[in-house]
Amino acid sequence: MYINSISESRSKTFNQCRLKYKYRYINRLREDEGVKKDAMSFGSYIHRIFELGHDKSSLADLQIIAQDERKNYHITKAYEKKIDVCLKNFLRLNSSLYKHLAAEIEYSIKVNEDKDISFIGIIDRVIEGKDGKILILDYKTSRKEMTKFQLYQDRQLQGYVYAISQMYNKPISDIMAGHYYPQTDNLVTVQFNSMQIRSYVKNRVDEVWKIRKLKAHEFPAQMNEYCKWCEYKDLCPKMSDPMLIEERVACRDKL
Repeated sequence: MYINSISESRSKTFNQCRLKYKYRYINRLREDEGVKKDAMSFGSYIHRIFELGHDKSSLADLQIIAQDERKNYHITKAYEKKIDVCLKNFLRLNSSLYKHLAAEIEYSIKVNEDKDISFIGIIDRVIEGKDGKILILDYKTSRKEMTKFQLYQDRQLQGYVYAISQMYNKPISDIMAGHYYPQTDNLVTVQFNSMQIRSYVKNRVDEVWKIRKLKAHEFPAQMNEYCKWCEYKDLCPKMSDPMLIEERVACRDKL
């Protein structure tokens, strides 16, 4: 199955369930919106406020953005009280940062010798310090935080570091990456070494070739702990009547 790009979300989906990968990235089927969680909507909402308000210095300014964007997201009462907490903490973070370089920056970096494989993704924010070094921020709106040890294993951050090193022509040693948790006002950062990033690049390229070698029928459903959150439950042969799948696909694509 020929592909020419890979992102961490695509890689994660492929390793969770090959059929889910096929539905989402090959068949490009619409997801079941009803499966999306309130937390996901809240996270998208806060990300959008931070994107538009990266240059704001007052709570009132951020609240105006929040109000304007509210109509585009489903925010339940349970999450309403968390909004101002996130905004106030974001302002404190902003006051400690030196120079904003980019927000919601999309990238596509060609990586292999033949230049037919690209790494793609979106980075929440890129900051430059007074010393010229770079900080990559990935906003996480959950209260559940990752430790530094866990972040050292985080492939998404490794991918971001590689992308920024290429885009800004910076050595890996001049780039730091981390998760910022606006609910707790905590920033957890790590610094990868060149060997880790080279290993990351090799593994992602190998994964692209692995997918390329698969035939259309070699994307089976994989039952695991992620199934209960899957947006394609109604199409899964392990969770549905196989005789109805084709009919459901046709009906859903007409919506």
